[in-house]
Amino acid sequence: MTKPEARKRADVLRRRIEQHNYRYYVLDDPQVSDAEYDELLAELRAIEEAHPDLVTADSPTQRVGGEPREGFATIRHETPMRSLLSVAGEEEMQRFVETCRKELGRPGAPGLVAEPKYDGVSVELVYEKGLLESASTRGDGTTGEDITANVRTIAEVPLRLREEEAKPPAHFVVRGEVYMEKKEFAEFNRRQEEAGRKTFANPRNAAAGSLRQLDPKITAERPLRIFFWEITPASGARPETQWECLEAMRALGLKTCPESARLGSADEAVRWHHDLENRRDALAYEIDGCVFKVDRLADHERLGVRAANPRWAVAYKFAPRQKTTRIVAINAQVGRTGAITPVALLEPVEIGGVTVTHVSLHNQDEIDRKDIRVGDTVLVERAGDVIPHVVHTIADKRSRGTKAYHLPRKCPVCGEAVVKPEGEAITRCANASCPAQLKEHVKHFGSKQALNIDGLGDKVVDQLVDGGLVRDVADLYDLGAGELADLERMAEKSAANLVEAIVGSKEASLPRVIFGLGIRHVGRALAETLAAAFGSLDALAKADAERLLEVEDVGPEVAASLVEWFGSAANRALVEKLRRHGINPKMKKAASGGGRLAGKTIVVTGELATMTRDEAQEAIRREGGKAVGSVSKNTDYLVAGANPGSTKMRAAEKHGTPILDEEAFRRLLGKR
Repeated sequence: MTKPEARKRADVLRRRIEQHNYRYYVLDDPQVSDAEYDELLAELRAIEEAHPDLVTADSPTQRVGGEPREGFATIRHETPMRSLLSVAGEEEMQRFVETCRKELGRPGAPGLVAEPKYDGVSVELVYEKGLLESASTRGDGTTGEDITANVRTIAEVPLRLREEEAKPPAHFVVRGEVYMEKKEFAEFNRRQEEAGRKTFANPRNAAAGSLRQLDPKITAERPLRIFFWEITPASGARPETQWECLEAMRALGLKTCPESARLGSADEAVRWHHDLENRRDALAYEIDGCVFKVDRLADHERLGVRAANPRWAVAYKFAPRQKTTRIVAINAQVGRTGAITPVALLEPVEIGGVTVTHVSLHNQDEIDRKDIRVGDTVLVERAGDVIPHVVHTIADKRSRGTKAYHLPRKCPVCGEAVVKPEGEAITRCANASCPAQLKEHVKHFGSKQALNIDGLGDKVVDQLVDGGLVRDVADLYDLGAGELADLERMAEKSAANLVEAIVGSKEASLPRVIFGLGIRHVGRALAETLAAAFGSLDALAKADAERLLEVEDVGPEVAASLVEWFGSAANRALVEKLRRHGINPKMKKAASGGGRLAGKTIVVTGELATMTRDEAQEAIRREGGKAVGSVSKNTDYLVAGANPGSTKMRAAEKHGTPILDEEAFRRLLGKR
């Protein structure tokens, strides 16, 4: 075969294989046998091996390639991947539709599109000029992990979009759900077990683990599938409705769910939900509810978004799954703040595809209220199909001689006395040096939301504390690669990487350090507020309750907690020890004269292209302004990005508040 003949034949084979993939995966209507398909693929592979320069990036032979990676890069989503607000029951579903109708100012209910709520892993794919360019996980909604090499191995993902019925825009961004079918998951787990490898609790965990493999060849061996459910606003062009988006994706070779439906009222949505709930076990894949979206995309823009959720869509969950089992034992566990939590050990029971063996009983008051005892038969449910909890005991099945359970009077880890502060439901270990508290404190300090020390996992922390290498979080900065390499399952490279991560954490911002200290009642948002109000750890440590109460969102309980924490000699010594290691961050001062925004109160809404909302609020504070969450008569500006919240926009119009677009906001900050 001459070179021109080989090129022509390879093009024909690629088109045929793409067509067969489309009919098999999207239309579920194959036209050739598996053997015939394999022959076409083998012929194409032979031509490409003979003529390597004829290999194209979208060739079906190129799904798996490259050496294993050392880690995952990140990809920033062009528009946020927001979570959906959940509704529970017919009344809330009716209220959602009625709210949309009123907001849109129409006499009738808006049209809806109904889709199953897949129990899988959300991903975003970007196509450039029809070719798959990148794929990423949802991540934190703003930034996800780059899993392009792994997604390319999924046979249901087209490497090149079809253009027979429609031509996609040059820049095309879609989202979907990667999952495993229930039967294929069971077979996969069986093979894993036979090979002595890790098995997974449910299809979702298996799909997530498969997408995070550093070697795409391993991912290629996993039975992953995908449903596509959104064309994002970042795409060059979109149809006018969500239903047309589903049809457009299907025409382009992107598999959509055949269970989807177009509905005209809340009553229809409720009936559709009940019908799907009755059929859920018959479906090939796991679902945990339904998703309802307003059909017209123009209405999406009018309805806008909340801080975390779109106002044009909801997730209507199915009723929680419940099973009965027996409590074998109740153990007391000690947390970071000394809180002692009773945890029930259960006879293993499978609920919604997950084997449940432990469940939190929360506190002594909860145990007393439900009269939970060791040996009891209890009804357990997974709330939202996620977190298991005990609904109630089944008294008729209680054995004679069982005794009421009481938390121990001494800490189960250090043996010191426990206390239950007046007015609180939580029992606590009063020993600040308790090893259990220290372990949880170290884990919290190194978490992603705090100082983000990658590699500081549970087993490493256990060994560091148990071995006496770490007696407080500041001791982390004295660790060397040599002593870390001596830990169990810690190779030299891993030890070096951990030391590098620990050193890098010295550059953490003031809000992260405040949050990482683990002060009771101080979460991430409040840490940001405190950092902006005081500017340094020294200033925060010196603040009395009266000064603290002047800070927005700080009440008497929080103020007392802060005064108590910084009033401890041990905690002051810890802060000083961290300072000696170079951890003494300060908020950037506002420009001279009080800053460009001194005295100004500003609200940010919508999605900004050049910065996150947190970054925008930090910039406002840095320039002397006040960033708040709602518009009032005292608001000086509303900064509105894409998909702004309609409530804030209406409030701004009501109060005559100037509305700035992103460009005007950047000029206000002195940026170009």
